[in-house]
Amino acid sequence: MTSRQASLLTALGLAGLLAAVSLSAPRWAGLLRAPVGVFEEDEHEPAGRGFVAGGGAEAEAAAERRISVRLYFQAPDRNGLLPEEREVAFSGDLARQLRTVIEEIIRGPATGLLPTLSPQARVVEVFVTARGIAYVSLSKEATQDMPGGSKAELLTVYSLVNTVVANFPAVARVQLLVEDRPVDSFAGHIDVSRPLLPDMTLLALPSPSPVASASPMVSPAP
Repeated sequence: MTSRQASLLTALGLAGLLAAVSLSAPRWAGLLRAPVGVFEEDEHEPAGRGFVAGGGAEAEAAAERRISVRLYFQAPDRNGLLPEEREVAFSGDLARQLRTVIEEIIRGPATGLLPTLSPQARVVEVFVTARGIAYVSLSKEATQDMPGGSKAELLTVYSLVNTVVANFPAVARVQLLVEDRPVDSFAGHIDVSRPLLPDMTLLALPSPSPVASASPMVSPAP
């Protein structure tokens, strides 16, 4: 076979290949555009088998998970705050977890302590900044029906501040708002116009027990 004949055969082969590709191009394009399907043997299996079950189990476990928190309410017999342990639903979102805890303060104590907020109050909004400041916005009912006096207002404010900071290490200070607006005070006594640090000196310490006076030592008779 001469080189000319070989070149001719090569050209004819390439032409045949191009013709075959051209004729089959629509079929391949259709296959490439078609959505990925399931294997024939899996046609009757539910979509997402295993993933849905696992996700549902994880969601159910998260919904049932609870954490213990410490809420601060007014002491019934002493001037100060006392803690009450309570279990609340867990949330992986810090702002939502804060809201849950503050709603528990509004709900009030369950162990004989005194409430510090009106049960008609609502949590309007909660968010935490990267600097560790929790902004807690309450409805106007939080400032109504408050017992008079600066001491009562002080315990209301720090019932919130101490509870939030004590339970959430990511929070260092708390800024209290009313209806999403900054206010100077809740009832005219305690300045809440700036973020507040907790004040654990307001805890109601138990009264010291009276110590029986020691009897004088009597020297034995010689």
